[in-house]
Amino acid sequence: MISFFRINDPFRLFAVMAILVFLTGIYIWVLEVPMLQPEMTWLLIGERMAEGKAMYIDIVDDTGPLSAAVYWLCHLAFGRSWLALKILALVLAMFQITYLNGIFIYYKSFKENTYIPALLLVILFHLSFDLLTLSPALMGSTFLVLALRHLFSQTVLQKEGSDSILLIGLFGGIAACFHFPLVTFLPFMLISGVIVSGFSFRQLVLSMIAYSLPFTIIALFYFWNDSLWIFFEEFVIDPRRVDRYAHVGLRDLLVLFLPGMVFSVMGFVVGAVLQSQTVNQQKQFQLMFLFVLFGMGSLFLSNRITPYQLVMILPGMAYFGTQLFAAYEKGPFMKALSWIFILGIPFGGFLWIVLKSNSGEINTYAIEFMEKHASTRGKRILVLGEDLGYYQDASLGSRYLNYSLTKNILNDTTDLRNSAEVFRVFSTERPQIIIDEDGLFENLSNRLSPLKEIYQKQGEGRFELK
Repeated sequence: MISFFRINDPFRLFAVMAILVFLTGIYIWVLEVPMLQPEMTWLLIGERMAEGKAMYIDIVDDTGPLSAAVYWLCHLAFGRSWLALKILALVLAMFQITYLNGIFIYYKSFKENTYIPALLLVILFHLSFDLLTLSPALMGSTFLVLALRHLFSQTVLQKEGSDSILLIGLFGGIAACFHFPLVTFLPFMLISGVIVSGFSFRQLVLSMIAYSLPFTIIALFYFWNDSLWIFFEEFVIDPRRVDRYAHVGLRDLLVLFLPGMVFSVMGFVVGAVLQSQTVNQQKQFQLMFLFVLFGMGSLFLSNRITPYQLVMILPGMAYFGTQLFAAYEKGPFMKALSWIFILGIPFGGFLWIVLKSNSGEINTYAIEFMEKHASTRGKRILVLGEDLGYYQDASLGSRYLNYSLTKNILNDTTDLRNSAEVFRVFSTERPQIIIDEDGLFENLSNRLSPLKEIYQKQGEGRFELK
């Protein structure tokens, strides 16, 4: 099959699109993948912002401000639609695939212009079923792909291009405002700019100023709303201090990504040792190696351990895989390798979700809708816990969305101003039902006794408005 994509024919992209839709359709309509806890969170953010609430001020969560704005627009356009997240993710993925392959062709990254990178990238997007959802990581990584084009231009032009330098920094800053862990692009930009692209001091300063511009504009908005510190706390500081959501174990991440990484390592060896490259191709090779390296580092800054956090490294994996398949095309061994890649990687993702669903282990990541969740239908509720299934037919009735961040706020007994703010939120917003999984609200009401005049306990772990 790979030989079909060797030809430099843009119509090959229609075949890529068909493969993308087919494989994603298996996840959605055949395997019927469940809604994920982060997906419910994103839908609730969009819904609450559509009610006129502001991110961070009225919603406690670490989702990036630009991602929150996208979820708000999605809710205005589609309502609380899980399928809309999937379809829009497909659009972004197809854009990344097309744009990245265009970069490699324009800057002659390989000996022959080819659409093999497009094929490999569409396969890699199916390493795990959550790589193709409208996550902050996917949206942010799209801007990193845009920045890559301008980094590649610096390896070819060998001249000071202020517009390209400005856009490299600007796209990188926008990516971080979609998903904070993508801030690892900043050291990548500086190191690759100096070592690989040969940035001058003026170019380095210009790229850093451009990088800080999106963040500065957003910070200015919160400054004018007297919420600058809230923005820094919830978006930058607190998510790195609280317990992380370990939705997927590190062993599972390794199982999912190891097959693709094996092909990438083989391609790295071919490109670095066995194949001759031009000077520009060598620089591009170094750029992509650093891109993957720093992309993997973003996982350590993430508040949720999930496969989609590593979507940033897929372009690099496709690049190195192409080094392997573009260099060798004949012989039974290469044909076997190509079919193992094309069939084995998606099958591994399919098998993983089936096994996790059958064993029940996926419930630490996905939402299992049960009969008990019907009790909150049509209500404004607050879930103090990790069972977000209660929100299936209910709306978020308070600012406390992210449970890890909320625990720190509600358990803080030393700050009187914080206690006063907590009481103000509950007495003003008054969610009709509070699901108290860990006794957090019960302890809070014992500490703030006026809350007992507003809520009464109705069974274990449940409080209702009087």
